[in-house]
Amino acid sequence: MEPYPNPLLAGFNPDPSVVAVDGTYYIVTSTFEYLPGLPVYRSTDFAHWEQIGNVGTRPEQLDLSAVPTGAGAWAPTIRHRNGVFYVIVTVPRGRGCVVFTATDPAGPWSDGTVLAGLNGIDPDLAWDGAGNAYVTYSGLLLDGANMGKHLGIQQVRVDLESGLLLEEPRPLWSGTGLMFPEAPHLYQRGEYWYLMIAEGGTERGHGVSIARGPSPEGPFEAHPSNPILSARSTTRPVQNTGHGDLVEGPDGQTLMVLLGVRPGGGTRAFSPLGRETFVTRVEWVNDWPIAEPVSLAVRSAVTDSVRFDGPLDNRWIAVRRAPESVATVDVSRSELRIVADGSGLSGPSPAFIGRRQLTIAVQSSTTVDISRGVGGLAVRYDEDHHYEIEARATRRGTLVTARASVPGLCQQWSGELPAGPVTLHLDAARPATAIFSTEMMTSDHVSLWAEASGQEVRLARIDGRYLSAETAASFTGRVIGLYATEGTVTFSGFDMHGSDL
Repeated sequence: MEPYPNPLLAGFNPDPSVVAVDGTYYIVTSTFEYLPGLPVYRSTDFAHWEQIGNVGTRPEQLDLSAVPTGAGAWAPTIRHRNGVFYVIVTVPRGRGCVVFTATDPAGPWSDGTVLAGLNGIDPDLAWDGAGNAYVTYSGLLLDGANMGKHLGIQQVRVDLESGLLLEEPRPLWSGTGLMFPEAPHLYQRGEYWYLMIAEGGTERGHGVSIARGPSPEGPFEAHPSNPILSARSTTRPVQNTGHGDLVEGPDGQTLMVLLGVRPGGGTRAFSPLGRETFVTRVEWVNDWPIAEPVSLAVRSAVTDSVRFDGPLDNRWIAVRRAPESVATVDVSRSELRIVADGSGLSGPSPAFIGRRQLTIAVQSSTTVDISRGVGGLAVRYDEDHHYEIEARATRRGTLVTARASVPGLCQQWSGELPAGPVTLHLDAARPATAIFSTEMMTSDHVSLWAEASGQEVRLARIDGRYLSAETAASFTGRVIGLYATEGTVTFSGFDMHGSDL
């Protein structure tokens, strides 16, 4: 059998959940502090995926305005029953545990029903034969006197219409004793109910473990060879593998979608794109699943060219607010305008819209008119970790500044170009040398440069390890996009091209 592309969904796409409906597959992933939240991807062959919408398109659905970095929309589960799609998700420091519904997964999705009193993360939704709705979740307490305490895997029956919990939560099987049992999913297959979880933490120790029992409430018997999937202490190119969800694939074989990272550098220590969605095959032996190790099968090239000749598409995201509140498209001129509002890239809600970086090697660019403002092109991991190239009009022409910000440090480099529109470039590439050295120890380097009127200025080549899953606070990934810090900045197009071969 031909391998599926891996990553299946490249770039910032962690905590995947999948459902199959009438031969079509749908995946949702986490988005944390970004809006719109919870992208919905669709495929009929499990190889080619299209983003058809987002669950959280209206700010009030998730209430992210004041969530700290690292909180927000965590670990959704998507399910389908009786013609209705359900997405259940926890929004720490936002609305709490919320259930959204839609008859069309492209949207619109409902305003959401809050499951008041459910104190935990990573909720799963399943129904038994009598129609009882079970929410199974990771009992990390998010508020109250015992905030931060972990109660293991919990379960409760709920009324999805009212949001009421119908009983006191009960503890379930919580794995083999590794840290952070989380990401539970409950399935019925044959005579058994299966409880699959992640444990070991979402870093290098991450793994998938499973148990089975006679009912959704258990009792559960552990797989004799848990964890059934982990890349810990191996040389596999995909690490941190865990947080899986099962589905029957197009060929009838069970597939597991899961998160993983692609670390680079001499000791494979840094993952610039953060946690991505991968897939692996699962065999069943004696009614137990056995997962294949996650292979790497990157696409040859990825091109993302945007011309502002219509409304913003569903792939643009912004920080704690909707992209449409940040940017305005002038279709008649094929331009996008961002009006600065006093926020900067180091603030919680910058005047910034971006798109996920999909390949480690990438070339991105935009042409800006800064006659009425100051702004540019940036790659952001969070408010403490970002690199950017910015243009400002001066009496003599255009001042172009490259800047690198990491916690407690900021360095910048400047150069001059002629007046008028300027094209800004932000490129990333893996180290060119295989010789043991400081050069080969990082994941990649980010180059910032600009050109105007036939002249160019190359300002900086910055170590990329500081914008990686291992160094940044957020659970997200690199997002490349456009921003303004003063006045009004006009952008003509945005291009991003890359390959990981």
